[in-house]
Amino acid sequence: MSLANPSETEGFTLMSGMYVEFLYKGLPSEAGPFFHSIFMDWLPNSNFELDNRPHFEVMGEKYKNDDPDSEELVYIPIVSR
Repeated sequence: MSLANPSETEGFTLMSGMYVEFLYKGLPSEAGPFFHSIFMDWLPNSNFELDNRPHFEVMGEKYKNDDPDSEELVYIPIVSR
């Protein structure tokens, strides 16, 4: 494992806007169906559409790499239809 040196990293400004938050629990290698359900089921049946901003994930205290009990928050940028 390698760690990034803060002096070698660049800052990133995330544009404000509306995001929907999902909780993913499980292995990263098994996240495909989770994301598929967001984009193919939830989003088309909501009153929102995808916005052209970055998607991101927050891996907090409950995140455990390669552990089926790992949890992370997934943020998808949206706008009202």
